[in-house]
Amino acid sequence: MRFLHLVAPAALLLTACGTAGGQEPDAAGSPGAAERTLVVEVDAGDGGPPQRWTLVCGDEATGEHPEPAAACARVLRTDDPFAPPPADLVCTQLYGGPETARVTGTWDGDPVDVELSREDGCAIARWDSLVPLVPLVPGPGGLEAPA
Repeated sequence: MRFLHLVAPAALLLTACGTAGGQEPDAAGSPGAAERTLVVEVDAGDGGPPQRWTLVCGDEATGEHPEPAAACARVLRTDDPFAPPPADLVCTQLYGGPETARVTGTWDGDPVDVELSREDGCAIARWDSLVPLVPLVPGPGGLEAPA
């Protein structure tokens, strides 16, 4: 009888927890592609039309994004990639350029709506942490182009 007192609460706990993030896994054991679909819109700030790509990170990386596999890999290995910066974050007043981006969609079942810029040191760091989801911006305050 004592054994049942230990097993029953453990079984309930495991049932309540479900899968990681509350998502039902697909056949490969990871959230389905529909749950990792993003639209990336980038404005270079040069007066030209913004670029717009879709990105689907499923068993295979697909979409119109110029580097879907690299973009998916980057976001997948970043802890909470779309979390807002802390409210008390102190940022350098370093201007990184006029580029802006907006990322919308769904990631692991959660809605995504993130606006990025390069207006200060924190914004530059956030942008650079998501390259190649957003394009590399070489120069002052940005990542340097590979040699």
